[in-house]
Amino acid sequence: MTEPQLDILYTEDQIQARIKDLSLQIRRDYGDEPMVLIGVLKGSLMFLADLSRHLGHQVRIDFMQLSSYEGGTSSTGVVQIRKDLDQTIEGERVLIVEDIVDTGLTLAHLRELLMTRHPSMLRAVSLLRKPEAAKVEATCEYVGFEIPNQFVVGYGLDYRERFRNLPYIGILLNPD
Repeated sequence: MTEPQLDILYTEDQIQARIKDLSLQIRRDYGDEPMVLIGVLKGSLMFLADLSRHLGHQVRIDFMQLSSYEGGTSSTGVVQIRKDLDQTIEGERVLIVEDIVDTGLTLAHLRELLMTRHPSMLRAVSLLRKPEAAKVEATCEYVGFEIPNQFVVGYGLDYRERFRNLPYIGILLNPD
């Protein structure tokens, strides 16, 4: 088996600087009011942890796990809920935290689902977005980086559960 090759797309320093900028934008919109961050597992974990440290002490964290991938490099188009929230979000100011928005199917489905739970505010932040891969319109108010339609790993993003722990984001050149 050949070792996969990666081209670094964003360094750790670039990622951290962008997260700080995003946190300032989010706090301008949410103010100092309490908010609930909903991390979409597993990919958002690193992004959510770093972002939450910049957002102050009025933050509660919960997680959902959804999937539209079956271990490959492209979406199946079917969104499955694997883990739901542990607490109610009714009347809360909610921010969905995504690692990447590509087809838009997962985020659009999640927004629709969460709106049925009556938050007072619902917005989304994604570290990455692939505009060329969009299949549906999925509103994402805050985006870290727009990237080409290539498969990326690192900083929470994986390929078959590998590479999540990398401190940077790279383009996976030769999966398998």
